[in-house]
Amino acid sequence: MFIIETVCVGWFSLEFLLRFVQAHSKLEFLRGPLNIIDAMAILPYYVSLIVDENPTSEHERPSGGKGYLDKLGLVLRILRALRILYVMRLARHSLGLQTLGLTVRRSMREFGLLLLFLCVAVTLFSPLVHLAESELTGVQDFSSIPASYWWAIISMTTVGYGDMVPRSIPGQVVALSSILSGILIMAFPATSIFHMFSRSYQELKQEHDRLFKEECAAAAAATTGPEDEQDRGWVAFPPPRLVLTPDTETPGSFEDLSLLGNGGETSGKNKHPLPAGAF
Repeated sequence: MFIIETVCVGWFSLEFLLRFVQAHSKLEFLRGPLNIIDAMAILPYYVSLIVDENPTSEHERPSGGKGYLDKLGLVLRILRALRILYVMRLARHSLGLQTLGLTVRRSMREFGLLLLFLCVAVTLFSPLVHLAESELTGVQDFSSIPASYWWAIISMTTVGYGDMVPRSIPGQVVALSSILSGILIMAFPATSIFHMFSRSYQELKQEHDRLFKEECAAAAAATTGPEDEQDRGWVAFPPPRLVLTPDTETPGSFEDLSLLGNGGETSGKNKHPLPAGAF
């Protein structure tokens, strides 16, 4: 596992350094949230190597030094646990994770309202269940109102671990009311968040499709030379015009026109001149 981790961390470190070198603005690169996650996922490995290089013979020191080493070991274990942040790197290549992050960022108001409603309901039902169980029946499960907050939270979110259960009829009535109100409170902003998720997914999908089409067009334009474009071009010529000119050399041409003007009579003797607006 150490060898696999070393290879993976080396690959991620090389990628991080190359992206840092190629970035136009180094400060903006370091401020990016995904880049911060990458750094937090890579650094614990190097910190653990530096700390593990020190010998463990220092445990023979007095209790003060040993307590310092224990605290340092706790910090090191916490840093090692941060390696789970490698999973967040999938957000660079996953449309679903990008949509989830965009939805959370756009729905902060809805999440704030949900938290507010939940806090108000918890503040309401915790004293009621404490009163119904401890004061009326003497059950010691709900020892205090702050302890009842935990029960109200897990009941309203329909988790229900079962570590604290009301046993009296008034307590069960309060529990039923808290569960039903929790379902309604959780359902209020769910529709808005769902529509925001769908809208964000469509926007990101259209953006990815547009970038993909632009990349394909740029690749096609790079492979196509200017000569091919000239060969495939065409010149628009004007359409030919038909010009009617009277045939003065052919005898009878004017005579035929006069016959048409007389209503199609075939008699050549009755010749009348054509009006000026005939043509």
